[in-house]
Amino acid sequence: MLLKSTTRHIRVFAAQISDDELVPSDDTLTLDVDPDNEFLWNDGALQQVHQKFDELVSASDGADLTDYNLRRIGSDLEHFVRSLLQSGAIAYNLQSRVRNYSMGLPRISDEGADNHLVIK
Repeated sequence: MLLKSTTRHIRVFAAQISDDELVPSDDTLTLDVDPDNEFLWNDGALQQVHQKFDELVSASDGADLTDYNLRRIGSDLEHFVRSLLQSGAIAYNLQSRVRNYSMGLPRISDEGADNHLVIK
């Protein structure tokens, strides 16, 4: 049975990828970040998510691999993605097929010379 955690922007699977298929595993976790491309990512922000994932997995070292533990990791990563959006490290992809603004409504900055979307 494949254990997994799926949030809006984070999917964690207790599996390996083999021939583009998920193969259940008891000792490997696979991370899928923003599968619907709702955000615009840069390498630095994506690296931060992977680093946070590694930290959360390390903190769980020795614990049983359960649905609850995977959901906790996925939920913590979802909150981390929200913090990246709120800090401006990532932005909504306005060309995405999905535009539900699940992490907060974008608005135009109050600064006159600043002509970009911000999240509050």
